[in-house]
Amino acid sequence: MNELSNNLAAWFRDIYWNYIEFWLVPSLPVLAMVALLVGLLIMIAFILLFDRKIWAGVGMRRGPNVVGPYGLLQSFADLLKFVFKEAIIPSGANKVVFLMAPWLTVTLALGAWAVVPVDAGWVVSNINVGVLYIFAISSLGVYGIIMGGWASNSKYPFLGALRSAAQMVSYEVSIGFVIITVLLTAGSLNLSTIVEAQTGGLQNWYFFSHLFPMAIVFFISALAETNRPPFDLPEAESELVAGYMTEYSSTPYLLFMLGEYANIVLMCAMMTIFFLGGWHAPFDVPPLTWVPGIVWFIIKVWFIFFLFAMVKAIVPRYRYDQLMRIGWKFFLPISMFWVVLTAGYLMAFDKLP
Repeated sequence: MNELSNNLAAWFRDIYWNYIEFWLVPSLPVLAMVALLVGLLIMIAFILLFDRKIWAGVGMRRGPNVVGPYGLLQSFADLLKFVFKEAIIPSGANKVVFLMAPWLTVTLALGAWAVVPVDAGWVVSNINVGVLYIFAISSLGVYGIIMGGWASNSKYPFLGALRSAAQMVSYEVSIGFVIITVLLTAGSLNLSTIVEAQTGGLQNWYFFSHLFPMAIVFFISALAETNRPPFDLPEAESELVAGYMTEYSSTPYLLFMLGEYANIVLMCAMMTIFFLGGWHAPFDVPPLTWVPGIVWFIIKVWFIFFLFAMVKAIVPRYRYDQLMRIGWKFFLPISMFWVVLTAGYLMAFDKLP
């Protein structure tokens, strides 16, 4: 009888572990992706409210304050409004490309987060070329904007798309050279390794090292890359109505906005990873080290976004020739020079990783 019980127990145990191995283990990456996506979308909703509140505060206004306590549910009310509105497609538009453009934009913007580590080991795909992956995905994002501007068959969206394409290509060059200086210093293309290289508190963060000028260049280039003021020329209301989004309404417009803010938060996360120590505490002492790393990561991302919002509220818009002059005649030479300077410094003082 005991032998039969043991055999049955072993049989059920084998079935249980086979079930886990067959179903649960392969589903873990999917669960991680869903958790990251849900958390990111909720954070974007509140960051959008935060952006509107800061802009209103600088103008001595109250901002959204009706839907929910202190207006906390305003973004969700806007979501419902956009979802239930009628989607109007211009009669002269290329309907297939017109509807594909916002989906492409939001898919690429959210897909780039797959390699972003929010804490030690908390990353959907910890690949060794995570920097190249993000750079490639962000470079593809311009296609959604070009498709939307062209498919609208209208002059304002087309001009906005051309501006956005030229602007994003111009500032990606500077961002690329800035990232090279970070890679030379950290010795890796893995985002988690770059964060681990800044362990030990503020004194080891790249923002407070020889890469401080590159942090400033990256921050300003990120504003231009994401079409944020004062570089929001592709969406200049005074000239182009709403730029490449002029003919969009309802859910397609919502998708464009979601993709834009996902890219903005991504740039804030990249700034956090490259220069502000990622999920590490500012000082490696208790009780700061007791705080979970993901909390420090989110605090830093929100701080960088606060700077983005303050720039939007304070700095006037640049002319297009000024935008191009800054990118090609100022940031590009500085970033190229700093790549050479960083490589020479690391070799001269034997600090290569």
